Amino acid sequence: MHIAMMGLNFKTAPVEIREVLAVPSGALGAALERLGALDVAEGILLSTCNRTELYVVGRSVDELYTAMIGYLAEMGGITDTAQLLPHLYRHHDADAVEHLFRVTCGLDSMVIGETQILGQVRDAYLGSNSAGIVGKVFHQLFEQAIAVGKRAQTETRIGQNAVSVSYAAVELAKKVFRSLDGRRCMAIGAGETAKLTVKHLQASGVKDIVIANRTLERATKLAELIGGTAISMDEVGRYLQQVDVVISSTGAPGYVLTHRQVAEAVRHRRGRPIFLFDIAVPRDIDPEIARLDGAFVYDIDDLQAVINANLQERAEEAKRAEKIIVEEMEKFQSWLASLEVIPTIRMLRDKVDLLRQAELARALNRLPDLTERERAVVEAMTISLVNKILNAPTQHLKGMAGEGAAPEAIATISRLFDLTPGELEAAVKQGRG
Repeated sequence: MHIAMMGLNFKTAPVEIREVLAVPSGALGAALERLGALDVAEGILLSTCNRTELYVVGRSVDELYTAMIGYLAEMGGITDTAQLLPHLYRHHDADAVEHLFRVTCGLDSMVIGETQILGQVRDAYLGSNSAGIVGKVFHQLFEQAIAVGKRAQTETRIGQNAVSVSYAAVELAKKVFRSLDGRRCMAIGAGETAKLTVKHLQASGVKDIVIANRTLERATKLAELIGGTAISMDEVGRYLQQVDVVISSTGAPGYVLTHRQVAEAVRHRRGRPIFLFDIAVPRDIDPEIARLDGAFVYDIDDLQAVINANLQERAEEAKRAEKIIVEEMEKFQSWLASLEVIPTIRMLRDKVDLLRQAELARALNRLPDLTERERAVVEAMTISLVNKILNAPTQHLKGMAGEGAAPEAIATISRLFDLTPGELEAAVKQGRG
């Protein structure tokens, strides 16, 4: 059996191609049903905003690739697969396993070390399992892949440093105050960046957040979502006297915070400092404000320096994650190889058990006076003896398989114990009959 995968992501396909193959939650059931109809032993579909990947198990790699191309083209309504092929990547066996492990660790993400993908892989596994298209191989592989992702998060610092301007602004504010618990914060703007900023603020312990925006309706909508306070831009000056941190991210063409506004607020703050983070381009905050006593201004260039340093640290941590992947790949490949010798192990145990049963019956016939309890004790002893004798050969078989010597191990055991599949199967059926 072979493991194969095929997919596309932000590195290989533009957004107009990615969105064609993206599977919305409402269409996932139908997509998994079509996957179950493919001529594959097992299948898992992973679809996010930045990637769509298909993982399958089957007997022929070429046939698996052909089936996957057809499936992806049908899913995207693409009649000419030649349009799709330039955007696809594909891997099989060890390369497919390594790719999956890199994905769950966040090493293949747009931002190295992002943690959201781990939950998305878990959801893909659980969804495909519920659809009844996951078997022994993918149970082992995906559970181990999820464990690999968790190891990368807990044993390295790959996802612990700010690599977005909104996150960097909040992290820098945390360093300034040591903790943001109990601090009042203002977010100016109500777009996507502002939403991310507010999310990071709440995750850092901020409870009191003011949302200011030129359109009060948009500010109110975001404030209701987070349990904050919405204000108009006309009210910003008054609130500047009360908040400790301001993070501004509007698309305005000029300064939304002027020197005069902040100077007036500082006069009423009685020595309490205010920290202002400008993450807009063009800038929202007049840089001259930094000359005011008690006002500290950081713009996007200041934050970019933090991000660059953190990206470098993530790259170093990625090397540690790569070592984890190598370790886990060896474990999985050893487990996968052991599957090759399972039929031989089963044959060996069946044959020895037939001998055990025959000898036990012969012995008990010679001891007719034994009680039921004594007969049970004797049978338990024979089972225990067989298990102990077969333990070493079984472990050596699995070990040799893990070292890539499964064919030699199978041939040796079969010859030593005279294992003939057809004859043995008939004997086992007769013995059980």
